[in-house]
Order: sequence, then C-alpha cells, then structure tokens
Amino acid sequence: MNKLVLILALMASSTVYAQTHQPRTFLLVHGAWSGGWDYAKVETVLRANGDKVYRPTLTGLGERVHLANPNINLTTFISDIVNVIKFEDLHNVILVGHSFGGMVISGVAEQLPERISHLVYLDAMVPNDGESAKMVCGDLWNSLMASHVKDGFMQYPFGPVRSTPPLDVAQSLKTFTEPLPIRNPLVKSIPTAFIVMTKNGQSQAANDRMGLVKARQRHWRIATLEGGHYAMREQPEQLVKKLEEVLN
Repeated sequence: MNKLVLILALMASSTVYAQTHQPRTFLLVHGAWSGGWDYAKVETVLRANGDKVYRPTLTGLGERVHLANPNINLTTFISDIVNVIKFEDLHNVILVGHSFGGMVISGVAEQLPERISHLVYLDAMVPNDGESAKMVCGDLWNSLMASHVKDGFMQYPFGPVRSTPPLDVAQSLKTFTEPLPIRNPLVKSIPTAFIVMTKNGQSQAANDRMGLVKARQRHWRIATLEGGHYAMREQPEQLVKKLEEVLN
C-alpha cells in the first residue's frame, strides 16, 4: 500500500470512528503534591478519541501554587471539583482519582452522585466513613510521611523532585487530616472500578491496605496495570486502554 492510499484509509477510518463514537466526559483528579499537568498526555489521547476532558488543579498545587496556605483542607479540594462540575454544567461524568485523589472523588460523589456515571480509583485511597487521608495511610504515615511535615505543610516525601515546573509541591497538612463523611446511599449505585498498579504482577501491600482491600470488600470492578504508581506520567496510552477496559 503506497503512502497516499494509507493516508486516505486512515482518514476514512477516523471519520467512521468520529461518526459512531459518542463523546464521553472525563474529569481527571490528580494525587497529592501534583497538579492537572499530570494528566496532559492522557488528555491528548482521550481527546484524539473524541472525548471531552477536564483536568483541574486543586487549590495551592501546580500552577495554583501561589494560592497555597495551611488553611486549605480536604473540603477545599472537594469544592474545587464540585464547582467544575456545576459551573461547566457537566453530566454523566467519568470521575477518575489517582492516589490521594481517591479522597477527593469520594467527597465529590457524596455531593453530586446524580452527575457521575462512573467512578475510577487509580491506585487510589479509598476512605471509610469518618476517615482522613492520614488514617487511610495507616503505618505509612508514621514511618515516612510524618517526618516531612513542616509549618503546616506536607513536603513531597518520596525522594527529590524536579527543580523546574511542572513539579510536585508541598501540600497543606489539613488536606490529609480532615475526616471525610461517607454516608450518601446513592453513591453505591454508581458503577465503580479500581485500577491497581503492579510490579511483576504483584501489587504493593501498603497500597493495598489504602485502597485495594476496601475495593474488593465493596465488590468493585478490579483491573491491574503493570507499571509504576504514576501511570499517567509513565504510560498514558496504556492507562487510557485500561480505562476503556474498566468502562466497558
């Protein structure tokens, strides 16, 4: 097949796909210390498929780091995402939360379950009623994270960060310590999936205790993806394929 014929064939297939694919609305919530920038490559892939994508940055992080202050709490973060849904008038939202973002999407679902078509926890925290992120972390908090608290902020605890943006930044301690009520019975009717990252086919025990164990107890759909914790940075195309899998 010569190059012109190949190009025409690809154009034709893309046109057919665009005509048959119903655009979906993805709202991607990043994890601790991060920002909406983390999902830039994932957005590119999803938009190429014809989907709508929102990847907001939580207050005080990423490009909003100039707003950082120690009074920002989990409620602030939840309000960030709730207001995106309200002010953009979003419905049938596929709400994805990575890592700490599981706390945020859990709070959003409590307030707006009728706007959400799917919940996806990406190697994420899963809180019970009245738990904070600190409580969900369990032993990891005292063994690692507590030593990185300074002046009302939690510094990034997992090694050196980049010296220039985009980069992980300090996050208000109150976002980790504020408990989250989980009481809305309508949330249970939202189709929910948990994507667990694995290495050589095995997940990490500490991460399992923060999310996977509860996901299994709640009989959510479970899928595995081989690779590091930051799948959106390291393998965006594979992450999108995994999202397609758990949504079908």
